[in-house]
Amino acid sequence: QVQLVESGGGLVQPGGSLRLSCVVSGITFRITDMGWYRQAPGKQREWVATITSGGSINYANSVKGRFTISRDNAKNTMYLQMNSLKPEDTAVYYCKGRVYWGQGTQVTVSS
Repeated sequence: QVQLVESGGGLVQPGGSLRLSCVVSGITFRITDMGWYRQAPGKQREWVATITSGGSINYANSVKGRFTISRDNAKNTMYLQMNSLKPEDTAVYYCKGRVYWGQGTQVTVSS
């Protein structure tokens, strides 16, 4: 059974930071390209960042320079460090590996 479980979301003030985690089981994590996506209320789900099994990284322009994606293959875990958060970053954040999605974690940026 494949499971992707996100955690680390919450309420943070503009300019603050959060670190999201995605723990993966049921697939061979170390050879799986992984990604973060988000969906704001009333909007379509959008891609945020990708990290390949080989460590190549790409970011959406909207988060470049503020977010950092990483992975720890020994822990079957992917991370998203989010700094300088803005209200427009408010969304449910999802991790994805192959065709599998996590359940999402809510991030709310508000004063």
